[in-house]
Amino acid sequence: MRSGVKVTIVGGIFVVVASGVGYGGYNLWNGVTGGDSDIGTRSDDAPRTGPVTNEEVTTTAGEFLTAWAAGESDKAAQLTNDPVAAGPAVLAYREGAAVSQATITPGTPVGAKVPFTVKATVTYEGVSKPWSYASELTVVRGESTGRPLVRWLPTVLHPKLTADGTLRTGVAKTASVKAVDHDGKELTAEKYPSLGPILDELRKRYGAKAGGTTGIETWIDSGSTTVPDTTVLVLTKGRPGTLKTTIDADVQAAAEKAVKAYGTAAVAAIEPSTGAIRAVANSPAAGFNTAFLGRQAPGSTMKIVTATMMMQQGLAMPGSRVECPPDVTWKGVPFHNLAHFKIDGGTLTDAFRRSCNTAFIKALGPLGERDVEDTVLGTTATRSFGIGLNWQVGVPAADGSVPESSGGETAASYIGQGKITMSALNVASLSATAKNGGFLQPYLVARSLDDREFAKADRLSPEIARGLRGMMTAAATNGTAAEAMAGVSSPKGAKTGSAEVDDQSTSNSWFTGYSGDLAAASVVESGGHGGDSAGKVVAAVLRAG
Repeated sequence: MRSGVKVTIVGGIFVVVASGVGYGGYNLWNGVTGGDSDIGTRSDDAPRTGPVTNEEVTTTAGEFLTAWAAGESDKAAQLTNDPVAAGPAVLAYREGAAVSQATITPGTPVGAKVPFTVKATVTYEGVSKPWSYASELTVVRGESTGRPLVRWLPTVLHPKLTADGTLRTGVAKTASVKAVDHDGKELTAEKYPSLGPILDELRKRYGAKAGGTTGIETWIDSGSTTVPDTTVLVLTKGRPGTLKTTIDADVQAAAEKAVKAYGTAAVAAIEPSTGAIRAVANSPAAGFNTAFLGRQAPGSTMKIVTATMMMQQGLAMPGSRVECPPDVTWKGVPFHNLAHFKIDGGTLTDAFRRSCNTAFIKALGPLGERDVEDTVLGTTATRSFGIGLNWQVGVPAADGSVPESSGGETAASYIGQGKITMSALNVASLSATAKNGGFLQPYLVARSLDDREFAKADRLSPEIARGLRGMMTAAATNGTAAEAMAGVSSPKGAKTGSAEVDDQSTSNSWFTGYSGDLAAASVVESGGHGGDSAGKVVAAVLRAG
């Protein structure tokens, strides 16, 4: 066995230590398997079927982890069900990530899953640093051979590694950044987990502009120009440049805590008077930034736009009488209110505060006061609320979409279904626009950093802005949003929403509102009615403002 390589038993568990540039993999492999390179495939062994046994799980996991720790990428790959993908990935772990020593310790198997810990040393140009993390693998039976094999997933090597990603160690691509909130408080992914992907993107875009210098790091190269790389270890720090964001640390902390109560949820908060983004949070915190990039039907929060369209088109004002029957049909497509409720002799404000679907459809359809063209809702969303324009937030963000529709989809659009898609940031901007009386594009970093062009929209007329705020206030004080907004300071306004999703038994919960100079919106997947879950998230954020 080569110098620097040994296999020992600690507490009955294999611990493989492989050190040195060459890893000593060949001799290590022989020491574990007796030199048989055809593991589990001897001619006298008939292919097995059925679930893998406990012994197979333990043996296969041990052999794979041993080969990996030894740096034998080909050997490790052949112990997986996808050697073509696994081989280069394991090789890159050793060579690309510059891992000079690795100790991999399997834990107690749970069924076919085996957790393990990795304690490695990364060495680059004379600089070394320990690197520790935990992951897991699953043993399955090969479909054609019947052999027990490790199910290949990139996350076996590292929990954040993706199929397109590659581990690298070297001089960092971008300069270090110290992100701070609008008052100068430092923002870190450790304290504010939802900001992790956003801070990576800010560093990628603005690291050089912030005046920082690069260090030596280990990172996951995403393999994409649109997805930021993820740093997993810092060997030597560069000198960070300070990057000021619009985030409010206190509001961000409240947002993180609020969404954490739900499995899949997102929230965004905006200062209406400026467009400054004060918070963004997601659950789960890591990965896809649903709050900015989500494309989901916004449900009845869309009635903010529909009510504006009705006022602008001269169909109804807040005090106008509108019909709210239990059910209505639009070009052969039936629609109804929750529990088929109705409002007798009510106004547009009553329909808004109680979220009457039929009122917003009947007044606009061929059987109502006027047959509005299918494009008017989208035009109102763009011209008055900036939806669909090119938002230059500072990091990737969806702009929202209200496309032209026809038939029953037009009626569905009026109540936030159909083809309409928005993110929590888009819906928060609806409330911010109502509160401010005009759209101000949300932004996360100053425009002066890169001279990007902000999206612009027409201001609401004073009469329509007052009417919209009045209806939102009614919803927040004496309507569907009242319970959630009970502890929120005035002046306040809100709108609830629930959006049906084809493959879900329970609708998504939506809620948007404002209090003082802070507006927010949240979506909770399968959260039910707007005030049930999303309303609690928004209220918690607004109280922190």
